[in-house]
Amino acid sequence: MTFTPAPWPRRLRSQEWFGGNGRDQIYHRGWMKNQGFPHDMFDGRPVIGILNTWSELTPCNAHLNVLAEFVKRGVYEAGGFPVEVPAFSTSESAFRPTAMMFRNLAAMSVEEQMRGQPMDGCVLLVGCDKTTPSLLMAAGSTDLPSIVVTGGPMLNGYFKGERVGSGTHLWKFSEAVKAGEMTQEEFAEAEASMSRSAGSCNTMGTASTMASMAEALGMALSGNAAIPAVDSRRRVMAQMSGRRIVQMVKDDLKPSDVMVKAAFENAIRTNAAIGGSTNAVIHLLAIAGRVGVDLTLDDWDRCGRDVPTVVNLMPSGKYLMEEFFYAGGLPVVIKRLGEAGLLHKDALTVSGQSMWDQVKDVTNHNEDVILPAEKALAQSGGIVVVKGNLAPKGAVLKPSAASPHLLVHRGRAVVFEDIDDYKARINDEALDIDETCVMVMKNCGPKGYPGMAEVGNMGLPPKVLRKGITDMVRISDARMSGTAYGTVVLHTSPEAAAGGPLAVVRDGDMIELDVPNRRLHLDIPEAELAARLAAWKPLHEQYESGYAWLHQKHVQGADTGADLDFLKGCRGAPVGRDSH
Repeated sequence: MTFTPAPWPRRLRSQEWFGGNGRDQIYHRGWMKNQGFPHDMFDGRPVIGILNTWSELTPCNAHLNVLAEFVKRGVYEAGGFPVEVPAFSTSESAFRPTAMMFRNLAAMSVEEQMRGQPMDGCVLLVGCDKTTPSLLMAAGSTDLPSIVVTGGPMLNGYFKGERVGSGTHLWKFSEAVKAGEMTQEEFAEAEASMSRSAGSCNTMGTASTMASMAEALGMALSGNAAIPAVDSRRRVMAQMSGRRIVQMVKDDLKPSDVMVKAAFENAIRTNAAIGGSTNAVIHLLAIAGRVGVDLTLDDWDRCGRDVPTVVNLMPSGKYLMEEFFYAGGLPVVIKRLGEAGLLHKDALTVSGQSMWDQVKDVTNHNEDVILPAEKALAQSGGIVVVKGNLAPKGAVLKPSAASPHLLVHRGRAVVFEDIDDYKARINDEALDIDETCVMVMKNCGPKGYPGMAEVGNMGLPPKVLRKGITDMVRISDARMSGTAYGTVVLHTSPEAAAGGPLAVVRDGDMIELDVPNRRLHLDIPEAELAARLAAWKPLHEQYESGYAWLHQKHVQGADTGADLDFLKGCRGAPVGRDSH
């Protein structure tokens, strides 16, 4: 893709606030000067908003206030005027009922910050998984020049000589306790090893996946995704991004120039190659909707179907993000895609270079971490989209985290009406379930939970775990953590709370999963299914006011990104003085 920089110098958007000697300009400049900014900072140099999702209640982002200082250095060095702006921060580890319900609120609030304040360009300073897509969604809506800087992953954890992956080992150890293979005291002892430095999940969970997606989309500088949070090179990346955003403003290089359809196809293939999180499906669909790119679930299946998973990281493999960085990080993976003919090489990036020019000379330093294609964890590692009468609009599954013997399976449904029903019954020894059954959970989608929590990787019943069984087919309209694993069918659409067929599945129904043929089938007569759906009645809405009410009223399905219906499309960032 070719890009022609805009002529420079020119009058910038921020000059509508600061440029001139009228009453309004003096008003805006005067208030800013109470912070000690000299007069020449308002002389027409680019004003860069550093949108910082720092929060001590978002542990993955708690070090971003330090990174912001390095971004400022870069902006100053390039002749810009940096202003740090706090942005709505959502933490998957602490936000209830689920951080996902607030992704759209974060995107909406940041969008209005970008639109309503004198910013010429933005640095999106993000970390925990929802902050990355929410700020990219905002940037897509306003189309102001923007660049992503992520906080980076934590260092490796270790417990009794074993690598401990954040999230992944939490699920593993929790199941081991239920199976009687680990004591509660050992579980508590392992806690200290899970998060031993600043940063986001050290597995290829959703945070690392979305950092990789930002880089694969071309919205972050090459190499950004994998640098550990505490590595000095993370600070260098922040400083270099601060320099770069100033030039992007001068060139008028916008998200709509970078995030085109080819860029999303590159990201989908990259997600397959890294064994990325199923959450990337929802987030990329939502980001594409904001930019105005027509991206569908079918694109996910089409682009990812024949891409081998070559990154040997938990939860699919054995290493962690620290080793991935030492091996060469995401540029090596993208180069591998290009060599295999699976990359749009001329896709533009925020560096001003093509994607291929950025990665063509990188080297793989560890072929046990970034594997040769013939040794891939899965030869067809992309996110699988299955459809059928149980999921007319699609459902997703991550093959690289699934058990091969369960990818074609027929089993009896054991149904949980919601997460509370699951929690109340799963440990009951009288529950009529064995490893051949299919666990089904309803009413955990975008409207139903509400917010679509990460509860789809339902833990197995203790009596099954004690047999040494570690996986069963599980189906829901929920999400699961990118750190989780198993043969888990997620995002079933339409969701149960919207009257999708999942809502009428009953105990004892036979369900067929056929991943090779992309099929998910409820084996009852069509007339029976139609009668059940006709008799279905929606649940009483849980909220009558506030954001949760707004979310339930306006959220769309997982198959289109679970965004609010009135936020779709690139609406731009109009300029203009206020009434002062």
